[in-house]
Amino acid sequence: MDWKLFLNNARKGFSEFNNVSPETFEGFSKMGKPVKRNGELTEKTKEFIALGIAISTRCESCIGLHMEHLIRLGATRKEIVEVLSVCSYMGGGPSITVSYTHLRAHETGRNLVCRLLLE
Repeated sequence: MDWKLFLNNARKGFSEFNNVSPETFEGFSKMGKPVKRNGELTEKTKEFIALGIAISTRCESCIGLHMEHLIRLGATRKEIVEVLSVCSYMGGGPSITVSYTHLRAHETGRNLVCRLLLE
């Protein structure tokens, strides 16, 4: 899967939906801002939780976006593998399939390739 293309298309879709339902995106944005701030949990920890939820709900655009955030926050391959392992354990076979698929790779906005299986 070309993650950069996939996420660009997802962002275009978000933009199109925002144009017809701006109140929805405004509310979502307001809800997300305080959640993303460091508190008792770091932003990175919260992104790991979000990744786990994204995997359990099988939301591919959510998975890609949270992986981008984790890379920006300095998540290591070992940390990501550990989170994916917990998701696989808690979700059984379907989560193993989703974890394996999303472990492969994706590109961030800076065109850095995260080739997790090849490292």
